[in-house]
Amino acid sequence: MARHPDDDALVFDLVDDEGDPDALPGPSAEGDEAPAEAGEDRPPEDPVAAPGRGRWALLVAGVLATVLGTGLAVDGLHDAARVREMRDVRGGVVDVSAPLDEVWAWAGEVGSRRAFVEGQGNQVAALGPLLAFESDGGLLALRASTGEEEWTVPLGPGPDCGPTGYLGWSDLETKVLVCLQGSGDDREVFTVGPGGTPTAPRTLDPEDGRRYGYARPGPDGTVLRARRTGPEPPDQDGAQCPDEGECSGTVEAGRDLLVRAEDAVTGEVRWTAVVPFRAMAAEGCRAAPALPWDRSDDIVRSGERLDPEGFGARIEAGLVQLWGCGFRAGVAAGGAVLGMDGVPGFAWVFGLDTGGYVAQTIAQRSDGTMDSTVYSPEGDVVTRIAGTLDRPRTTDEPREATLLAADPFEGRLRSYTADGTQRWDVPVPDATAQFLAQVGETVVTTTWAGDVRGMDLVTGAPRWSWRAQSGLNDWSYESSYVSQAFTDGQSLLLLLRSGSGDQGLVSLDAATGELVWDGTSSHLLTQRPETMLLTVDGNLLEVSPTGVRRLG
Repeated sequence: MARHPDDDALVFDLVDDEGDPDALPGPSAEGDEAPAEAGEDRPPEDPVAAPGRGRWALLVAGVLATVLGTGLAVDGLHDAARVREMRDVRGGVVDVSAPLDEVWAWAGEVGSRRAFVEGQGNQVAALGPLLAFESDGGLLALRASTGEEEWTVPLGPGPDCGPTGYLGWSDLETKVLVCLQGSGDDREVFTVGPGGTPTAPRTLDPEDGRRYGYARPGPDGTVLRARRTGPEPPDQDGAQCPDEGECSGTVEAGRDLLVRAEDAVTGEVRWTAVVPFRAMAAEGCRAAPALPWDRSDDIVRSGERLDPEGFGARIEAGLVQLWGCGFRAGVAAGGAVLGMDGVPGFAWVFGLDTGGYVAQTIAQRSDGTMDSTVYSPEGDVVTRIAGTLDRPRTTDEPREATLLAADPFEGRLRSYTADGTQRWDVPVPDATAQFLAQVGETVVTTTWAGDVRGMDLVTGAPRWSWRAQSGLNDWSYESSYVSQAFTDGQSLLLLLRSGSGDQGLVSLDAATGELVWDGTSSHLLTQRPETMLLTVDGNLLEVSPTGVRRLG
């Protein structure tokens, strides 16, 4: 390989992730391999499973190459740095430059039964290098690189562990899981970290439930409670949601929502927040299966009728998404309220890799366009932008990630930095495009018709285009679209879905759009609509309700 022209000197940073940072990795004094501890099976050698040894091998190869006068040392160090970065970014995979195969498979129940009843999919969490989820009465953790069961924590009746999520709807990474179990006066809570040792259970005060609301696992090692507060609202004259037919009218008055976070281990109050009620079209106050907060199984509450008191949530590691009659809002991990004014509809909040948040709001105007509000990490408004501001689903530069805003009515696509500074504004054939990826100097978008386009990161000028149908000749329907994207920093892995629900994988060169490989006819993926792909510590995992597989 050629030496990188911008590298005049080599700087070595030798750190073994799993050992003494001052010790050089190598053979033990007793032989060529360090002995495994008693009862421990040595996992197969894998560049993800054994990062310390992998980097040592790259170093040795690089030093030899330097002695021989080649550029392998520089290239090896660049590759090692790229692999390390890919483990830490959203949607990052160590290598997708060659067709994938099954590395390991684990069969069993994935996610809580309650999550499936509520239509929230496979609820899982990324806990460092582990994939954690409820399974068969316990909290289970699999090592993403090898598929080994690292630990299992038994759960009592009525378990509720989180924050967990479903990829595409919420972020999955968390540093600690909070588990609630038991019922009534015997409800208790404990936390579990990557090591799998639970804290001593703490019994929840029943009086707190009556005063502050039903307990749920919260972000950053907290227990969340929420309840409506304030005087009872008057009758909703003119607003109705009949059992059959459409809702009509506006709910003009209602009660605010009080949210309270307490430390799961000590019970100390961390923060409280009040989400104010605002007038809302009756459609936003229709009872739904996701309501109320206490996850009641009362069938009557989920009927088609007006429910001014109901509210629900999706709890992530750094954000609580709240919806109910009178509000669509997010609450940051520290308690800052990120409001979303407007009529009910497709509105949400998401966090930024650079810190801060973006709230999407359907504006109260006849054209139905959306506005986006950018918030600082502290919850202060930074700027407001017209259009559906979105972040990339995967990127190799999370600290420099671009935001895109689509304006379908003017046929424009606009690029912004994380602080709201506009970079460019260009016309596009389809301004409903979704933001797939930012890799190197390229931003990649896609449409529901399967058109994938690469654009210059700095100017917005078109670089390349690719159409999903080109690799889907064996599928039942010609129409197909991209549902997920991942990257290794050079290639872009796309999960394609057809009109019939079939799935397949293709890999494109992110810089040129050239097809690297086509796996749409390999039948590698599990053909189930509830199956999702996700990454944990640089490993690509396929998760379904009945098992987990690593693809590599």
